[in-house]
Amino acid sequence: MKREEKNQQTRRRIMDSALNEFSRKGYGASSINNICAAQGISKGIIYHYFETKDALFLACIEECFRLLTDEINVKMQKTQENLEQGLEEYFAVRMSFFREHPVYQRIFCEGIITPPAHLRAEIQTIKQAFDNLNITIIKRLLKPVPLRSAVTQDEVIEMFREFQDFINARYQMNDIDRLEFEMRERYCQKALNILLYGVIERSDH
Repeated sequence: MKREEKNQQTRRRIMDSALNEFSRKGYGASSINNICAAQGISKGIIYHYFETKDALFLACIEECFRLLTDEINVKMQKTQENLEQGLEEYFAVRMSFFREHPVYQRIFCEGIITPPAHLRAEIQTIKQAFDNLNITIIKRLLKPVPLRSAVTQDEVIEMFREFQDFINARYQMNDIDRLEFEMRERYCQKALNILLYGVIERSDH
């Protein structure tokens, strides 16, 4: 086996063990000792690939957001028939991703909702592509829709960000199970729907 291939396999073993540890316990309660024990890897080997626990956690965050961003990019390529259908599909893709890859769910929540304070700036940089993609999708969904004359796309996007901040604050807990996570996703979808369509039933007359 070539050295590069062996290095990749070792790094993958470390990542798999770390993902499992962080997804079960979160950043704060996780330990390098447990990550080592789960795969029978020495601390020296781990520190050869990742200098600190922080570096390993950030690698897990990066992998989570990269794979999720790629998934959304691939599955949201086609133009949806209408805005509501587009929103439904967008959140369906997100929920499907975490059903297929549950190991990333808690890591995603921690990155979005409760990032470790000393890693907040690094995590914000890591998830920038994900945030940019969300803005691109919202703009694409809004493009064929006539907005009120006093409202701009940028204002809609900024208001949605504020909605998300409110929702994230509501779900600031250490451990969100799958049902609670999907409830949060549906709540985000409903909030955006209300933001775009309002709450008053309008008559055509």
